[in-house]
Amino acid sequence: MATSESIEQSIAAGLECAHLQVLSGDGHHWEALIVSCAFEGLSKVRQHQLVYRALGDRMREEIHALSMTTLTPAQWEELRKAL
Repeated sequence: MATSESIEQSIAAGLECAHLQVLSGDGHHWEALIVSCAFEGLSKVRQHQLVYRALGDRMREEIHALSMTTLTPAQWEELRKAL
């Protein structure tokens, strides 16, 4: 069964992240905040595809849903200033 820690480890192993936090989950449905330079210049769809690729087969076998907020480091900094 997936845990927030195991999901974070899988994402970090496949994608360089400036900030990564799996915010909630019930064992099958999860919410995550992912900040990565790899997202620069990419559409949200492409950003999410990078995360799905990092998770690999886990998306089909263990994780039924992953709601993501994907941000570049600059977007993350702007969001943090606004808070």
